[in-house]
Amino acid sequence: MALIQFEKVSVSYGAPSHPVLSSIDLSIEEGEFVCLLGQTGCGKSTLLRLVLGSEQPCEGRVLIDGTEHDQPDPICGYVPQKYSLFPDKTVMGNITFGPEVSEFNLLTRLTPRYFRQRREFRQQAMQYIRRIGLQDADAGKYPDQLSGGMQQRVAIAQALVNRPRILLLDEAFSALDPGTRRDMQVLIRQLWQGTGVTLVFVTHNTQEALQLGTRVIVLARETPNHGSRVVLDLAVSSSCAADEFSRLVARLDSAAGSTRESEELTPTIGGATPHDLAAAQDLLPNEI
Repeated sequence: MALIQFEKVSVSYGAPSHPVLSSIDLSIEEGEFVCLLGQTGCGKSTLLRLVLGSEQPCEGRVLIDGTEHDQPDPICGYVPQKYSLFPDKTVMGNITFGPEVSEFNLLTRLTPRYFRQRREFRQQAMQYIRRIGLQDADAGKYPDQLSGGMQQRVAIAQALVNRPRILLLDEAFSALDPGTRRDMQVLIRQLWQGTGVTLVFVTHNTQEALQLGTRVIVLARETPNHGSRVVLDLAVSSSCAADEFSRLVARLDSAAGSTRESEELTPTIGGATPHDLAAAQDLLPNEI
């Protein structure tokens, strides 16, 4: 059984005459790294919210591990495009916030068990701080003392600390400068390989999708009055040669109905071809 299953899913906003998604059939297996590609407004973020459980389909159903969810579930972690950290909490406080509120309410925080567990939460958070490439001293910093890339690293740790089976990233790197974006691409690939989490990654960046994913799914509208459908579902390999990579970029751009992204993209990781991604991972901290 697929971990994520879409069965004839349609979504409309305002009226049925304004569909966003139309009759989506899609299965995602546990452990896949799936990149969703398509033009602005094609429903990529809507599809993520359906997986998260924060939005419900107008028709059809979405199954997570065989079950429908009508609200967000801890099985999913989520990293949005905009920085999602609490401005009044330190890096440590942001990462430990989720485990603490899921385990304890205001009353049970007065018990000895809370203080014992809190120490464990902080130890676990420190492991993630190191894992995402920050220093121990960064644990006491506030978001406004961090760069954009550092904030997104903390947001990823914030999502992973709850040990979700599914991690959803909604254009999480789009606001970063090219160099930081390349570093984050390497980091997220390394974290995916180390945790085994099922990762669904929304991007406009065709090359980024091919570099990162094991599978690229393209959403597009047949006409402006129709909701988006899956128009291409492509298994990819990070070991493809440069000429094959260029052909895949052109094919994905054609399916998505735009070549704009391929013209504006950052270079391949390290300025080389996609198969060099594995070598670039050596620049980041080892698994814990």
